[in-house]
Amino acid sequence: MKGNVEERAISLGNFIVENKTTVRHAAKAFGVSKSTVHKDVSDRLKKLNPALCREVKKVLEKNKQERHIRGGLATRHKYQALKEEE
Repeated sequence: MKGNVEERAISLGNFIVENKTTVRHAAKAFGVSKSTVHKDVSDRLKKLNPALCREVKKVLEKNKQERHIRGGLATRHKYQALKEEE
């Protein structure tokens, strides 16, 4: 979905809000880079659909606040898997 930039920005915004997903997950789902997702949902979406932009910003702020928890859980799972292999 690399065609129309405006359509992609709105689609990314809707995807993030509907799925409460991270930038990384949205980038993977749309086949674009994380930088492209950031550019689309922060700059382009602000001009195209300010209300959607605010909703996306809320989701991304929540993700930012929770990322240390997700990182800790990932590390925990990693070491549990290593322990089970022994």
